Order: sequence, then C-alpha cells, then structure tokens
Amino acid sequence: MRTDSSPGTLPAREHLPAAPAGTPVLDVVIPVYNEEKDLQPCVRRLHDHLARTFPYAFRITIADNASTDATLQVATRLAAEIPEVTTFRLEQKGRGRALRAVWSASDAPVLAYMDVDLSTDLNALLPLVAPLISGHSDMAIGSRLARSSRVVRGPKREFISRAYNLILRGSLQARFSDAQCGFKAIRRDVAQVLLPLIEDTGWFFDTEMLVLAERAGLRIHEVPVDWVDDPDSTVHIVKTATDDLRGVWRVGRALATGSLPLDRLTRPFGDDPRDREIKDVPRGLARQLVGFCVVGGLSTLFYLLLYSGFRVFTGSQAANALALLVSAIANTAANRRLTFGVRGRGGAVRHQAQGLVVFGIGLALTSGSLAALGAATSEPAHSTELAVLIAANLAATVLRFLLFRAWVFPDRHDSGTTVVASHRTDQFRAGEAADGTWRDATVQLLPVRPHDTDARDLR
Repeated sequence: MRTDSSPGTLPAREHLPAAPAGTPVLDVVIPVYNEEKDLQPCVRRLHDHLARTFPYAFRITIADNASTDATLQVATRLAAEIPEVTTFRLEQKGRGRALRAVWSASDAPVLAYMDVDLSTDLNALLPLVAPLISGHSDMAIGSRLARSSRVVRGPKREFISRAYNLILRGSLQARFSDAQCGFKAIRRDVAQVLLPLIEDTGWFFDTEMLVLAERAGLRIHEVPVDWVDDPDSTVHIVKTATDDLRGVWRVGRALATGSLPLDRLTRPFGDDPRDREIKDVPRGLARQLVGFCVVGGLSTLFYLLLYSGFRVFTGSQAANALALLVSAIANTAANRRLTFGVRGRGGAVRHQAQGLVVFGIGLALTSGSLAALGAATSEPAHSTELAVLIAANLAATVLRFLLFRAWVFPDRHDSGTTVVASHRTDQFRAGEAADGTWRDATVQLLPVRPHDTDARDLR
C-alpha cells in the first residue's frame, strides 16, 4: 500500500467560480477497450445531451486502454470532428489506470467517468456533478441500489452486486450503497491528493477510492439512477470478483494497521469563518453508546459460549475466569477500534493492559455473584448460573463503559491541535485528533482554478 505523500491541507469547499469562456468545468472520461462498434454512438449521444442540457463548458475524453481493434482510429476521428472531444491512449489495460492518468492530467475542476455502454440514463449526469460544482460534496456516485433507482438486469448480476456491497459493509464498514456503478464524479482538488493513495489499477479502483474517501471524512453524494444492463458486457465476473476480494483484504489490512496517510485530506471543519476557530470536534456520546452496546452484546454472547464450553471441562469459577479473560481481550480490541475509533498499533498494549484492569473488576463482580449463588444453593441449575452471570455482566458493562470513556480511551484535547484556518499550516486529521482517536468531522474544500498546480507535479 502506498504511503508516499506530501503534507497538505484541503481548504474549505466553495462554489466553483465562473470560468472563462471555453474553459471546461466538467471532464467526462470514457474508458474503452476494443469498443470500435459502441464508441461512436456513445460519444455522439453523450455530446448531444451535454450540449443541450449542461449549463457549463465541458470536455469528453476517450481513454483508450491499449485497444487492439479500430477503437483508437474511431476515437481520433471523433476528436477531429467534435471540438469538445479529446483522446488519451494508454499502452496498458485497466480502468483504474485510465482514470488515474486522465484525471491527473485534466485541468477541469470536476472530473467524471461513465461506461461506454451508457447503461445509466444521462438525465442523472447533472444531478451527479451539481453538488460538486456547488461545493456541497467532494465526490458523487450513481447508485443502482437506492430505493428510487430503476434497474433492469439479470438476477445473477443483481445478486453479485448486492452480495459485494454487503461484503464491503461487513468488512470495511462502508456506508455507500453501490461501489461498482460505472457513473462517478470527483472534484479535481480532491483527486489530486486522493489518487496517489489508490493502488489498484483495475475494477477495484472505484471501491478503493470510495473507501479511502469515506474513511478520510469526505462527503460522498449518492444519486439514484435508471440503469439498463448491457447484455454484451465483456466483464469477466469470476476474475473481477476474485480481484475485488483481494483488494478488500489489502485495503482492510492497511486501514487496520494505520499505514494510509489519510491526513493528506485534512481541512477546516466548516465554511463559516467562525467554524475555523473551533479547537476540536468532540466525539458524540450517543454514537459511542450505540457502538459500545453493539460490541457489548456480541461480547456477551461470545462470553456465554466460551463459559458453556469451558464449563464442560472445569468448575464454574475457572470457566467464568477463562471465558471473561478471552472475551475481555476481544471486547477491548473491538471497542478500541469501533466504539472509540482508535486506529493503528500505537498504545494498543497499554489499552489492553488497562482493559485487563477493567476485566478484573468485571471478574470480581461475576465471581462474587457466583459465590453468592453457591452460598444460597449447593447445586444451582445451569440456567440459573447463566441468569446470574447475565445480571452481573450488565452491571459490569455500565462500569466498563464509564472506565473506557474516562480512563482507557479518554477524549483528550491537545491545545496544540487546531483546525486549519485560511492561509495557515496548522492541521489535524479529518475526523482524527492528535491522540489517535476518531472524531466526527465535516470536510471542506476550495475549488480548483485553471492556474492551480498540475496533479502531475504532486510527488
């Protein structure tokens, strides 16, 4: 996973200023590989739609992915006939590689792409890019899985798409609804700092881009689309699915170890100048409570399963101690990552040590409850033991949350950590404080003007 980055801060988002006549505001990229039949009708239809409905200057870039048929000749002819069309030739295949190359070289402040089959209704194009032009959002994606979307495709592809997005939600905690819809847009200033962090050059490029953007706190706008699947699509489903799962594992591992420099995407909290004086964005108690309850519920089930298993081989006190120890280690790790948002390995040993102290308190409560039950009856039923343990664990859970919040994962406010003001270099990670804890933050950007630094100079 790439970690090379130059420090920098994205300033607050603003509406794109009026561009000089002829300067494209939108650059729509069409990645193609051996599409000599579909390319011309696609480009002419897209150009006609933009010329009739898009209120800004635009450009259509055909990114030829090392085609071996007459695709390049068709693209060259279209570029000669239509002033708003350009071509870009790559000698290697890969949709991600094509998008990276064209987006990095483009001077348009809003960058988009769509598949050559135009499966998406073009009426969604303006709603896709409008939030980026207005400064409301950093990225925008078309979603075939939104409630108001209308989709025509076979059950096999529908199942694969939904299963893939469920995998992303379960493994990478993704909140966007459709990772692989070939209809996306991004602001160029965001792309300049986000693209160098993306490693994949194929179909997983979209997913990696969205996951990193979401983890960095970027605002992603979703647009319901009308979609008619192309039955002649040449995508190899099995190979693509295998590559995507490998990508999920790679990105998940990088996020878990904190090796991604997502601090490159830091920016002020809000557009209002008063917001830029905010020292930090506090974590929400309600969100932590929800996360802690979810982790606690799963930990309790895990603990009860362990206790029942250990109880077969040993006494109740030993089974309780072993089950509580194992579940406490897992509970501390899960709360560290999911509830209190601490990323990376820094302080992990200390957190586990403090968690074991909290475990000792829970052990005292549950062991004392079992001892009291044993004093009350000589041979308590197994169901009675479980009921007593559940009650004791509920009491221990409340105390555990308070200790976690106040002692193990405290909300420290570092006076040296400030939000970026205009023309200042002080910075903090988007949604992350100096102590490594993850906080809710709204990210902001400024528009890119034609004279801004070219993305190819970002090394």
